[in-house]
Amino acid sequence: MLARFVNSLPFGLSQQITKLYFQALVRNQREAHSLIEHHQYKKMDVKILPALQDNYMYLIVDKTTKEAAIVDPVEPKTVLKAVQEQGLKLTSVLTTHHHWDHAGGNEELVKLHPGLEVYGGDDRIGALTNKVEHNTRFNIGHLNVQCLFTPCHTSGHICYFVTSPEEGNESVVFTGDTLFLGGCGRFFEGTADQMYRALITVLGTLPDHTKVFCGHEYTLQNLKFASHVEPSNEEVKKKIEWSTERRQEGLPTVPSTIAEEKLYNPFMRVTQPTVMKFANCTDAIQTMKTIRSFKDSFKG
Repeated sequence: MLARFVNSLPFGLSQQITKLYFQALVRNQREAHSLIEHHQYKKMDVKILPALQDNYMYLIVDKTTKEAAIVDPVEPKTVLKAVQEQGLKLTSVLTTHHHWDHAGGNEELVKLHPGLEVYGGDDRIGALTNKVEHNTRFNIGHLNVQCLFTPCHTSGHICYFVTSPEEGNESVVFTGDTLFLGGCGRFFEGTADQMYRALITVLGTLPDHTKVFCGHEYTLQNLKFASHVEPSNEEVKKKIEWSTERRQEGLPTVPSTIAEEKLYNPFMRVTQPTVMKFANCTDAIQTMKTIRSFKDSFKG
């Protein structure tokens, strides 16, 4: 596969090829792939900023202090425009992984907006100032951020679980290319048992109401595969219908929730008999490996 081949090249070369690829894709793109959406919660706001062909950047705002962080700012000028329009104090960058379409804007953003703290779990991330590990914790204003180490798509992938200090308030998680709505990332630098741990043991044990903000608008492609795996799953059918309507209106399909993913995402359902039967496996990790290999070649 071309994507796997490019990922296997020396880091600098693979980043440059990826950059050129995405620039070519968006050169003739007349407008953003989705409309900007603003999700307001009790103590935090999340602004969805579409980027490139199908990426999402996320502006996280502590409503009390107006302090903000940006997740995967591949288009720095779009980020700074949103920051200025809302009168925010941008203090940090949360990088999920080193791939150019997520981390490729870090160095430019730091030049345009000096003094930013750049968090990430991989030395390949540009402008990195704070290397984090599993359960590293810090704050965005009064908001609590917990780093979740989820290697597989890349060896240094981090998801960011953000909560407000008050008990029972909304919680959100930014999952990059580990967990997508209805799917998961390719196993470029990891194994099925790592993805099983990431999805089932780590993300799957977050509170069910946790909002999931993923790195790409891949929802309809993912749900087509989910329907292939579980053709009788009514939750998949309902989500396809809802997502189709959203996309026809140019609206993002994110966020979902952890509870919802457990109902229709086959990669979070590898312990379910219907998914195991499709994979012809009796082991959940082998099921994960098998259905990911099927997804890699799935045409839909």
